Amino acid sequence: MLAQLFWASNFVVADRVIAEFTPLELTWLRWVGAVPILLVVAWWLEKPRWRDALREWPLHLLQALLGMVGYTLFLYSALDTTSPVTASVITALNPAVIAIAAVIVLHERIRRLGVIGIVVSFAGVLVVVLTGQGVDGGLGFVPGDLLMIGAISVWTAYVITSRRLTTPPITATAIQAVMSAVVLTPVVLVVGAPGLTEGASAEAWWGLAWIIVFPSALAYLFWNIAVGTLGASKTGVFLNLLPVFTAAIALLFGDVITIGQLVGGAIVLAGVYLTTRPGATTAPSIIVAPDIAPDSAPDEDAPSDPARRE
Repeated sequence: MLAQLFWASNFVVADRVIAEFTPLELTWLRWVGAVPILLVVAWWLEKPRWRDALREWPLHLLQALLGMVGYTLFLYSALDTTSPVTASVITALNPAVIAIAAVIVLHERIRRLGVIGIVVSFAGVLVVVLTGQGVDGGLGFVPGDLLMIGAISVWTAYVITSRRLTTPPITATAIQAVMSAVVLTPVVLVVGAPGLTEGASAEAWWGLAWIIVFPSALAYLFWNIAVGTLGASKTGVFLNLLPVFTAAIALLFGDVITIGQLVGGAIVLAGVYLTTRPGATTAPSIIVAPDIAPDSAPDEDAPSDPARRE
């Protein structure tokens, strides 16, 4: 559960840090800082063959642009107007969106229970979004909610394309973090980094340090240890705790949790349970990814690589 706790903290801590660092700055600094830690963790746990891993560089680059640059930029931009709890609840919709994408792209089939779960998940998100942020007690949504839809969309593309990778997960994360830092560096040089040039507060730097060490590095370490101990399917169940942990951390930081967020979040979790339980989807008898051999195809019951949710 430590991995989910650290990922949940990213929503709340980033919500504070984004006041002093732009989303672009925060995304760039996050991966620049996480690179050395991820490289050490990858070497320690996986002892990778770096040359073999780098042969997949086009796919790693695509994954970096989708999962690390795209998702993180959408998330941090969203937190400028939406709350951490609402963002985490919308993020919890990922399994339903991935299931729909798997039907379209991978030709998987969703059974009736899975369809019900998807409908329930979307209904829960609508409850959270349409009840607003608890500011005036009125109905409506903010631009950040739409940006979170963009976030889960690029993350879905990330998950679908990740099925072609053969590189070990932490090694892949480290390589993609390097690529993300390299790609974003010239953009930051052109656009500028006001948080660095104008000077951020000590609290902002401590928040950045937390994001680098815990959601970006240690969460992946603990996640992979859990997968090795409990198995992927059992470990994946704990991903449903992300909105719960986010709400708990937000309360500790003094945020207000609305009734709509509580009710909608519970509905989303119920839908996610129905969507991800064994037998909700079935894979076709043919190999959907032409470059994956039958004996190396991913476990259909295993959860998707967790969001660098970072």
